[in-house]
Amino acid sequence: MSFIEDKLPQRLKLIHGFGAVAFGVKDSGFSFFLLLYYNQAVGMDAATVSFALLIALLVDAFVDPILGNLSDRTYTRWGRRLPWLYAAPIPLAFAWVALWSPPSGEAPTFFGLLGIAVVVRVLLSACEVPSVSLLPEITSDYDERTTLFRYRYLSGWTGGILMMILAYTVFLPGENGLLNKEGYVGFGIFGAILMAISVLGSAIGQHKLVARLPEHKPPPFNLKVAFSEILEAFSEKAFLIFAVGGLAAYVSQGMTFSISNYLNVFVWRLDATMIPGLPENITGLTAYPIALLFSVILMFFIVGPMHRKMDKPASAAVSAIGALVITFIPYGLLLMEAWPQVGSLTSTALLYLFLIFGNALGVVMMISASSMIAEIVEVHMEKTGRRAEGALYSGNWLVQKCATGLGIFLTGQIIASSQLANSSNPATVPENVISQIIILYAVGTIVLTLIAAYWLGRFPIGREEHAARLASLDIAARSDTDAHLTPP
Repeated sequence: MSFIEDKLPQRLKLIHGFGAVAFGVKDSGFSFFLLLYYNQAVGMDAATVSFALLIALLVDAFVDPILGNLSDRTYTRWGRRLPWLYAAPIPLAFAWVALWSPPSGEAPTFFGLLGIAVVVRVLLSACEVPSVSLLPEITSDYDERTTLFRYRYLSGWTGGILMMILAYTVFLPGENGLLNKEGYVGFGIFGAILMAISVLGSAIGQHKLVARLPEHKPPPFNLKVAFSEILEAFSEKAFLIFAVGGLAAYVSQGMTFSISNYLNVFVWRLDATMIPGLPENITGLTAYPIALLFSVILMFFIVGPMHRKMDKPASAAVSAIGALVITFIPYGLLLMEAWPQVGSLTSTALLYLFLIFGNALGVVMMISASSMIAEIVEVHMEKTGRRAEGALYSGNWLVQKCATGLGIFLTGQIIASSQLANSSNPATVPENVISQIIILYAVGTIVLTLIAAYWLGRFPIGREEHAARLASLDIAARSDTDAHLTPP
């Protein structure tokens, strides 16, 4: 039984989504800035940094199912998820500050970077896994679940974009500002505060709705039983199909996010694009997060109609192919020398036009994929009689984090293979290095996107299947209730 059977109130959509701001702050930091910071500002080898981040993600990924199972088994008067959302954000904030402030001010060891990265990611998971696991508990409606994911993604992207805007204008402004090591300290402190406010604020806002004893008291946590239940949840055919497509999509996303600042600075020279009438510290790079924000707003208005017309699987496949084509048109024209001079206002404006539409479709694909998992909850419940939101969504995080770590690792290998030197001056990087970065990135993205589109498009649960399953579960629940009420 869901907490709300009718249409969700607007306030709840906003409050629930607000909790994802912390995830957006983390994603922006890890995916867009962390590799560049430790490589170009601190001076660590790109391949070494990317390998440390990959290991941290893998450790976190295998901790996630345990966290999900623990939250499924949490039994308090505040429900299953809220205790986690109150306990984790403050330690997370302190760990986030430490990530951007190496104690000696110099490059940490491999294990030093690995340790703090693991701590940050596990604490973030202790916030995000319980938060997103609330979603299928709040509503079982096919479209309302999409709506909640729209707000989660909008909030997450808004948090990440806000951090990017502040990075480009306040903490790391101007040409070569992204290489300023000292600016990242303020970037870390502000992000930490925003994360704590996001998670705690969302928890407090939902407290009245979800703070209740679960209907059934689960058995105590047992590691062996936990992993057997996790494997049981993961063995669902629908989840396995999602996992293959999602794995490819998340690898591509991780690679795209982590390579973006390299592309923006070294390929497109956005930080050297001057905007007439504005101060020198406001460059073309400053507008990058604004373009992303427009793309997310566009996504917000097209994902619902796409799901209603095509269902989630087809929306994911179509969006994946559309995003691929639109995103790589500028790179193809650049390699063919049919693109305006990089660093010019014309080049920057055209690039952002393609970015808005390409990224909007990319986010539609990710929302469609994430929303599919909510439908697997009822499949698992129909077979086992148990709800397992935490296990299923932690399974999603396992897939996502392994894949994102691999994507970041691939970016490190692309940068290393292209022979881009540490602390390079973007104005003097040879053309063959730039071409190598573009070609390697394009080949990887094309292969991954085609795999993602094929498998996500084959996801077996659409609107009609979900509605039929809900009706079947409702009949079974009523029969069970009648059986308990009927005297022997």
